[in-house]
Amino acid sequence: MTHDTLRGLVSIGELAERTGVPVRTIRFYCDNGVLESVRSSGGHRLFDSGRATERLLLVRRLRTLGVGLPAICAVLTGERSLADAVAAERAAVDVELDGLAWRRASLRAIENADPAERAARLELLANVQSGASAYETLVGFWRRVLTPVPSALFDGFVDMNVPGRLSDPTPEQVVAYAELVTLVSDREFSLVVSQQLWRSDPYRIPDRAGLIAGVGEACGMAESALAAGVRPCPGRALDRYVDAHATARAARDTPGFRARLALGCHDTDPRTQRYWQRAGELMNASTTAGAGQRWLFDALARTTSEPRSDAAPDQAAAARRS
Repeated sequence: MTHDTLRGLVSIGELAERTGVPVRTIRFYCDNGVLESVRSSGGHRLFDSGRATERLLLVRRLRTLGVGLPAICAVLTGERSLADAVAAERAAVDVELDGLAWRRASLRAIENADPAERAARLELLANVQSGASAYETLVGFWRRVLTPVPSALFDGFVDMNVPGRLSDPTPEQVVAYAELVTLVSDREFSLVVSQQLWRSDPYRIPDRAGLIAGVGEACGMAESALAAGVRPCPGRALDRYVDAHATARAARDTPGFRARLALGCHDTDPRTQRYWQRAGELMNASTTAGAGQRWLFDALARTTSEPRSDAAPDQAAAARRS
C-alpha cells in the first residue's frame, strides 16, 4: 500500500478502472477544468478517491444524456442545479425534435405534391426553416401592423388570431403555414392589412388601444353571427364596430362618418381573405377575426350608398373640407 493510497489518493489508472472512463478521457476532463487533480512527487496525476469517483460518474452520466461540458461544469461548481441543467437540455431536445418534425412534414408535402406543382411547392416550403421561425415571422408581422398598441393587448390579439407553434405538423399544415409566411413577407400585404384594420394612419388615431379593443369585441359579435349563418346586416355588432372607430377618433357615429368608414381600404383584397382562410384552418376555427372584419365591412356597406374608394376616413374627411 503506497503513501498516496493511505492519503485517499488514487492514480489516473485506478480511477479509470473504478469508473470505467478511459484514461484519455479523464486527462481531457482534467485539462478542461472538469476534474481536479494533484501531482505526485514523480509528476503523476493523483485524485481524491471518493470525490473524483463521484464527480466523474456524474459527468459520464450527464454526457451520456448529451449535456455539454459548460453546463456540467456549472453543475459541479454549484452555479447551476442538476435539475436546471437537465431541463435546459430537455428543452434543447424539444426544439431539435420540432425542427425534425417540420422537416419531415415538409419533405412529405413535396413528395405528395402533383409532379407539375412539385417545384413550386419546394420553393414555397424552402422559405420556412421551422415551425418556430414561422410563428415568429407571423408575430413580427402583426407587431408591425399593430404598433403602437400596448403589449398586453397585443399578446391577447396574438393568442386569438395567430396560429400557434405546431409540434408535430402534417404536410398540409406546413404548406398552410408556409403560405401565411409568404403572404406576410410581402410589404404590400402589410399595407393592405394595416389600412383594413386602422382605416387610416394609426398615428392619427388618439385612442389606438381603445380602437383595437372595440373592434375585437365587434368582431367577436360578428363571428357569432357568422357561425349562426346570419348574413351581414345592421345591428349591435356593426354599431359596436362603428362606435369603436368613432370613439377612438373623438368623433360621433353619424351617417357621414359611416359613409367615410365604408370607403374601400382593401376589404375585398383576395390576399387578406386567403390569409384568414389559412389561419382559420390551422387554428381549427370555424370563424376568424378576419372573417368577422369582412362581415362587418359588408354590413357597413349596406348602410351607405356612397361610392367606395381606397381613401381612408381621415383622408376622405380632409377631401370633403377642401
